[in-house]
Amino acid sequence: MSFQLVIAEKPSVARSIAAVIGATEKQTGYWQGGGYLVSWCIGHLVSFAEAGQYDEKYCKWKYEDLPILPQPWQFIVPDEKKQQFEVLRALLNRPDVDSVTAATDAGREGELIFRFVYQMAGCTKPVKRLWVSSMEDAAIREGFANLRPDSDYDALYQSALCRAKADWLVGINATRLFSVLYHKTLTVGRVQTPTLKMLVDRDAKILRFQKEKYYTVGIQSGSLKADSGRIADAETANSLKEKCTGTTTVCTSVKQEKKTEQPPKLYDLTTLQREANRLFGFTAKQTLDYAQQLYEKKLLTYPRTDSQYLTEDMGQTAQHLVSDLLGLLPFAQGLALTAEVGRILNSKKVSDHHAIIPTAEFVKQGFAGLAESECKLMNLVCSKLLCAVAAPYEYETVTAVFSCAGNEFTAKGKTVLILGWKEIDQRFRATLKADTEEEVLNALPELAEGQSFSVTANVSEHFTSPPKAYTEDTLLSAMERAGAEDMPENTERKGLGTPATRAAILEKLVQMGFVQRKGKQLVPTKDGINLAVVLPESLTSPALTAEWENRLTEIAKGNADADEFMAEIEAQVRQLVKTYSCISADKQNLFQSERVIIGKCPRCSENVYEGKKNFYCGNRSCQFVMWKNDRFFEQRKKAFTPKIAAALLKNGKAKVKGLYSEKTGKTYDAMVLLADTGGKYVNYRVERKE
Repeated sequence: MSFQLVIAEKPSVARSIAAVIGATEKQTGYWQGGGYLVSWCIGHLVSFAEAGQYDEKYCKWKYEDLPILPQPWQFIVPDEKKQQFEVLRALLNRPDVDSVTAATDAGREGELIFRFVYQMAGCTKPVKRLWVSSMEDAAIREGFANLRPDSDYDALYQSALCRAKADWLVGINATRLFSVLYHKTLTVGRVQTPTLKMLVDRDAKILRFQKEKYYTVGIQSGSLKADSGRIADAETANSLKEKCTGTTTVCTSVKQEKKTEQPPKLYDLTTLQREANRLFGFTAKQTLDYAQQLYEKKLLTYPRTDSQYLTEDMGQTAQHLVSDLLGLLPFAQGLALTAEVGRILNSKKVSDHHAIIPTAEFVKQGFAGLAESECKLMNLVCSKLLCAVAAPYEYETVTAVFSCAGNEFTAKGKTVLILGWKEIDQRFRATLKADTEEEVLNALPELAEGQSFSVTANVSEHFTSPPKAYTEDTLLSAMERAGAEDMPENTERKGLGTPATRAAILEKLVQMGFVQRKGKQLVPTKDGINLAVVLPESLTSPALTAEWENRLTEIAKGNADADEFMAEIEAQVRQLVKTYSCISADKQNLFQSERVIIGKCPRCSENVYEGKKNFYCGNRSCQFVMWKNDRFFEQRKKAFTPKIAAALLKNGKAKVKGLYSEKTGKTYDAMVLLADTGGKYVNYRVERKE
C-alpha cells in the first residue's frame, strides 16, 4: 500500500486535516489512515544558519570580517525542533510514500517553511499544494479535491526566499556594523528600522511644536450659532465682538448638499488590527494571535490576508452567513437588512486569500467556550460583515454664511436621511464597554438668503494642537501607506512589511528597548531616537523599504527577477560597510547608559554609582564597592536595594524592614550600620533587633 504524505504548519492544523481525510490513527509525530500520513512542522523547522557556522571567526563581531555574504547558504535545524524534523525526514523518504501535499499556511511564509524542510530532507517526490482560506471541514475537502502542482507556487517561494535572505543580510551585517562602531548591541532590520524612523520623526515634530494662541468670535441668535475664522490677537477679536453685539446679521448664502457614505469594506488583517487597537486596546500581535486561535478553531477564515473582498463564487456563502448572523448576534436582533452581497465580491482584488469573515462553523457553535478577547474579535468581524452588505449612509449638510459688522461667520449643520450601515455600527458600538466617539449632529433651523437676525457675540480662546503620537492603529496605517506617494500609480502598494509581519516588528522594537508603550501610544526611547539619527537613509527610509516590499510582491507574481533583487541587496550591504568604517570619538559614547548616582564615597567623597551587581565608586583608584549579593543581606533574606545603599552612604545607617532571623524564624525591623569601610570588603552590623 502506498501513502500520500500531508505536511501542515502546526500540530493543531494537522489534527484538523487528519480528522477530515480519515487519518485517525495517532502515531509518534504524525496521524495515519485512509491512505494518508499527516504530519506537521513547528513553525520554522529549518532556518538559515548563524554566521558562526560559515566560519568560526564570525563568532566574534569585528569590523574587518564584514560584510558577511553566504555563498552558498547553509541551513540548520534548531535543537528543540530536531525530533520533529527527523520524523518528517523519515516520512518524506519512506518507500511507501509516493506523493507529498504541502499543507502549510497558504501564504509566503508557509511556502518557505515547507520548501526548506522538503529540501533539507533530500526529498524529490512530486508535491501538490493545498490552498485553503478556512479550516472548516468543507473547505478542507474542497481543497483536497482541487490540489495544484506546487510548481505553481515557485514564484511565491522565490519571493519568500528573497525576503528571508534580504532580512538576514541586512540584519546581520548592519547590526554587527553599528554595534561594533557604537559599543552596544544595536539591532537593525530591513523593515523595523524605517518603522522606528517614522516614530522618531513624529516624536521630533511633537517636541518642536510651538503652541499658538488664537481666537474666534461667535454670534448667536436663539439656537443659531455661527463662528468667525481664526483671529490672531485678542484686541482684534474683542473689537469685532463689540461691533457685532446688538447688531443685525444677514444670511448671505445657504448651501445644501446631499452626501452618501458607502459601507466599509471587509477586514484584511491590518484594518482588523487597527480597529481592535482603537476599540479594545489590543496590540497588533494580540489581535493576530486571537485571530489565529479562532482560525484554528474553524470559526474565522485565514487571518494573514491583505484583501478586503470575497471571490465572486462566494456570493451564496456570504448570503447565508448574513442571514444566520442576524439571528445569532444580540445587537442585530430585530434588524431589517437587505443584504447587498455583490458589493463585497471582487475576484480581481483577491490574491492569496479573501477578506476575514466568520465561518459557517461559527454560526453553528456561536460564542460558547470562547475567551472574552476572542468574543470581542468575533463580534468585530461579524459586525463588519453586516455593515459591508448594508445600505449606504445618506445625509444632508448645510453650510450657511452670515455677514455681520463687515465680517463673515459660518454655521454648519447635518441631517441624517438614511441611517443605513451606520445603524448596525451604532448598535454594535453600544454593546462596547470602551468609550467610543459619537457623532454630534447639528441641525440648523430653516434658513434663506437675505434673512436677518439680531445677535449677541462672544470671544473664545483656543490653542493650536501638536501632532499626535502614534498608536498601533495609526502606525499600522502609516506602515501600510509608507512610500506610496513615491511609487507609480499602477504598482501594488505594500508599504512597510506585510500584514503578517507588522505585529512582530512592533513587538521587537519594544523588546529591544527602542520603543516603549505609554497607554495606547508608541513612543521612541532615547536609544531609539539615537539609533534612527545615526543610521543612513538607505536603512531608515520608509520609501526605500516599501519599494523592496513592492519588488518582492512582483517577484511573487513572476514579474521581477529574484537574482537581480538579491544582487542589489548585496551591493547595498557592501556599500554600507565601506561607508561606515569609523565614527568620531564623541559619538562612540552615544549609547552608553547614564550612570545613576547613589551617594558619596565614604573613602574619597567621589560619586558612588549603581552597577548591575554592585554600588561602586566612580574613582577607579579608590576601589570602594558594596556588593548587592553581600552575605549580610543574603543571610537575612533581604535585597540590598539602591534605597538602602543611599541611606547608608548618607547617614552611615539605614532603617531596614523585614530582616529575617535564623534564630526565631521570623522577620524584624532593624537599623543597619555601615560598620567598616576601610578594608577590602565593606562590613555591616545590626544596631537593634526585635
